[in-house]
Amino acid sequence: MAAPAGRCLWRVLAPRRRWIFPGLDQRLAAAPALGSGAPPARPYAAAAKTAKKGSQKTKQEETKKKQVTKRRLLMSKPVDDVYLTWYYERPSYDLEEAVGMLKKFQELDFTHPKQYVYINVFLDMALQKKKKVDPFASAVLLPYRFTDETNKVLVFTENEQEAEIARENGAAVVGGLELIKWILEDEIQVDFYVAVPAIMPKLIPLRNKLRRKYPSTKRNSLGHDIPKMLQLFREGLEYMVEDENIIKTRIARLDMPTEQIVANLKTVIHDICTFKPLTYGPFVRKLVIRSSTSEGLLLNLDGLLPQVEKVQEEEEEENADDNEEKNVQESVST
Repeated sequence: MAAPAGRCLWRVLAPRRRWIFPGLDQRLAAAPALGSGAPPARPYAAAAKTAKKGSQKTKQEETKKKQVTKRRLLMSKPVDDVYLTWYYERPSYDLEEAVGMLKKFQELDFTHPKQYVYINVFLDMALQKKKKVDPFASAVLLPYRFTDETNKVLVFTENEQEAEIARENGAAVVGGLELIKWILEDEIQVDFYVAVPAIMPKLIPLRNKLRRKYPSTKRNSLGHDIPKMLQLFREGLEYMVEDENIIKTRIARLDMPTEQIVANLKTVIHDICTFKPLTYGPFVRKLVIRSSTSEGLLLNLDGLLPQVEKVQEEEEEENADDNEEKNVQESVST
């Protein structure tokens, strides 16, 4: 009953609502309609819909279809110096030609003529099955020095005569067990450590401290020839494997003659190849040479890697020929 009575009263008062209820129209316009069917706004987010299993498969199929096809390399060489690099294989150069190009780059770019020459050596560390060559570090004595800098070398020995020989040949520090405490406390810091075999059992506390610089026969830092070891580590070039299979080192100065740069590079490559037997294949996969301000040039590996296998094959062929000659001579004599 209340609802019909209210409707009748509203019909009677509707023509006169402007002066009976002033401002009522504005309030009714601002307020939402009571009987409207619009849903109220939700202050919370809707629950995320779970993805169907079939949709995941379709997405994977779409990604497979959208895989970018590789461009085929063209066999012909570019005609001029301006070309799209991904259409052509990276050019490789002979060692002498590449060094000449680096010297020409320096003249054209007006850069410092005494800048260093660097090489990046990419190695194949794989051995039988899943075995690999462990990352290593070494030092090599170059035939032509390109810097006057010398390294500080410490010599472990308890023999007075050996200590005198070490001092005469330029050792920075010479001593015995008294040096262990100073090295552990970082009071003595040098570039390399050399030792004689007699003192090695007493240097075990330094193994974790020195790590790769700990004296060993593999690194030629353990032996009786103190002058030879001092010359190697004072004047030699140190290099090590980085990022599991890359060696980055400097080998010469750009103003040196081409023959000297070539000799230094070959010396480093031959020393690197000693860390993997040739029976497992070539150790060096790729070799890049550059200067401090130039781009890298890919080198041809022909004639740069050791050719021990070919020598062995030639010897086997010679032995086979000798055996055939002997067999022929024996058959003739009979």
